[in-house]
Amino acid sequence: MKAARATAKRTKPEPDSGASVRATISFPSDRYATLEEIAKQKKVSLAWVVREAVESYLEAKWPLFAQRG
Repeated sequence: MKAARATAKRTKPEPDSGASVRATISFPSDRYATLEEIAKQKKVSLAWVVREAVESYLEAKWPLFAQRG
């Protein structure tokens, strides 16, 4: 498996600005294949699947930080 590396733009938006930050994330190939299959079945992008997973994780681990929408 390849080493994982993550990067993000160096310019950070204000926390309440609603701006997005682009990040590059590497996954082990088997996890990536699973994420691609989920995206295909749901007819959404892989990015959408990852964002949903992050939201679920944050809601479970830090409910006070959960997005209210």
